[in-house]
Amino acid sequence: MKIICIENNYHAKNFKQDIKEPLFFIKPESSLIRNRQPFFIPDFTKKVIPKINIVLKISRLGKHIHERFANKYYDEIGIGIDFEANDILNICKTNGLPWESAKAYDSSASLGSFILKTDFINLSDISFSILKNGNCICKANTSEILFSFDKIISHVSKYVMIKMGDYILTGSPDINECVDINDKLECFIQDKKVLSINVK
Repeated sequence: MKIICIENNYHAKNFKQDIKEPLFFIKPESSLIRNRQPFFIPDFTKKVIPKINIVLKISRLGKHIHERFANKYYDEIGIGIDFEANDILNICKTNGLPWESAKAYDSSASLGSFILKTDFINLSDISFSILKNGNCICKANTSEILFSFDKIISHVSKYVMIKMGDYILTGSPDINECVDINDKLECFIQDKKVLSINVK
C-alpha cells in the first residue's frame, strides 16, 4: 500500500509558471496513522499544517491508464489529512532538497471513512471542510481543482503502477492554520463527518 499525494492542485492556477501536469509525491505505508490513534506532533518541527484532501481509494491494479478509463479504478471517496511539517518543507524547498522529511515521515497521514462514488451526484461538485476545535479553518469544493480525478490517475499511472488498496490524495486547498497539542480536528464531506482526530 502506498499513499500518492498531488501537490498544488487547488492553487496552481495562481502560480506564475504554467503547470501542465499534476505534481505528485509518495508517502510510505508507515506514514498512515492506524486504529484511530491520535496525531503526535514530532519533535523535529514547530509548524505542522493539516492539509485536507479528497482521497480516492484505488480498487484495481493499473499501469498506463488512459484518462477515459480512469474512473474504473476507484469506487470510494473519502477525506485524508497530510500533516505537513511546514517549517521543514520551506527549508527543503529553499535548498532544493527532497520533501520526505517534511511530508513522508511516520504517522504523517490520517484517513477517514469512505463513501461510495455512486452516492455522489457530481464528482466535480463535492464540498469538503476541516474544523479545528469546532471552528472551520478551510472549506473547498472539487470544482476548484486544476486536474480532475481521472487526469490524476492517468498521469500517475504513467510513472507508478497503482494497486488495489492504494490511496490518492488529490490535493489540498491553501491552508496555513497550524495544529497544537490538544487540538481536535474534524473533517466533513458535504455535511457528513468522515474523520475525527486528536492532536497530542
